[in-house]
Amino acid sequence: MDNFKFSEISDLCIKCGKCIPECTIHRINPDETTSPRGFLDLLKGVEEGEIPLDKNAKDIFESCFLCTNCVQVCPNHLQTDFAIENVRKDIADKFGIAWYKKAFFMLLRNRTLFDIVAKFGYMFQTCGFKIEEEKNAMRSRFSLPLVKKGRLLPSMKKKSFLRKYPENIPAKNPKKRVAIFIGCLANYNFVEVGDSLVKILKELDIDIFIPKKQMCCSAPAYFTGDFDTVDKLGKFNMDYFSEWIDEVDAILVPEATCSAMLKVDYEHYFEKYAPEYLEKHNKIKQKIYGATEWLYKETNLVEILEKKEKSSTKITYHDPCHFRKVQGIWQEPRELLKQNYTFTEMSDPNICCGFGGITMQTEKFHLASKAGKIKADMIEETNSDFVAAECSACRIQITEALNQVDSKTNFKHPLELIAERL
Repeated sequence: MDNFKFSEISDLCIKCGKCIPECTIHRINPDETTSPRGFLDLLKGVEEGEIPLDKNAKDIFESCFLCTNCVQVCPNHLQTDFAIENVRKDIADKFGIAWYKKAFFMLLRNRTLFDIVAKFGYMFQTCGFKIEEEKNAMRSRFSLPLVKKGRLLPSMKKKSFLRKYPENIPAKNPKKRVAIFIGCLANYNFVEVGDSLVKILKELDIDIFIPKKQMCCSAPAYFTGDFDTVDKLGKFNMDYFSEWIDEVDAILVPEATCSAMLKVDYEHYFEKYAPEYLEKHNKIKQKIYGATEWLYKETNLVEILEKKEKSSTKITYHDPCHFRKVQGIWQEPRELLKQNYTFTEMSDPNICCGFGGITMQTEKFHLASKAGKIKADMIEETNSDFVAAECSACRIQITEALNQVDSKTNFKHPLELIAERL
């Protein structure tokens, strides 16, 4: 792979500072070094050899949440996130990748092995964790490496989504045919998301195709700098999707990060490192949708929900970074949820919840916790029964953040809430 030219982005930064108040890491660590324009200055210094790519630089570049707030407010829409992702590749090449990350990425590349590990995880999870059904999570019984006692993590399920359903679920009088790309967390941990999407599509009389060979979108590896895994999974998915893309009207993705990776980040990656895949990706991306986005725009689900019983349940909605900021999806899930629930906006639903990826959730969890508390306090102010977001990564982070402030509000995916009203 060619060396990434960080100066092509950093030289265009006009140092206006609009990114500073919007930056997630700068909000909790107000230092010019950990700000978008600070990152860009440092990246240029690394490129020109003035700043060594040492462990101090590694620590700084790994503190970015990749929330893309800076990209949205930048007058030049500079892809600071793409620059950070590329320096993390350089960091991984120089310092290596932690063993537990390597092990996880190996699972992402091998579906059979992931299935086996998930099965054993389900069987033995109660040895180290207490299952909390109402939170759809498990609580650590004691401190483990990288996990403190009492922390909430997603629990494992008996059967994954991809193993639970046949590849084709035909409708009686199909109006459309859609494929489902489920994402790893919804496949193994939050299977209710896929269950709900299937239920909704059946109600709408739509043919369902569940491509069984689909692989992880590779977002966790991408944000960590493991571009070898990105290359393998990205190319595999594009080749596989090409086999059946003409047979479906859309690919529905009920996960903000996965849909952003498939639609936007793949394009950035292929442009730089595999241009021969751009034409194939351009055709496929036209049919990739966030699940609520497509349901709102392309079906009569709103009219169906209008006729259903209204609920007194109070909900609020958090905008996942990879939905609103990266893909411009934010009105659609709200319009669907407002049909049947008492809806209250939090003070700033667009502020990043602080998930930030594997490194942030392990080595830098103290930063994730600070960002999470800001979001949890906002949710608490709404006095809602549930907070919804179309992202299982946000679900992990927000569930733990609400746990830290002893909140009674629980998390549910928008599709779960919609399916309940059907």
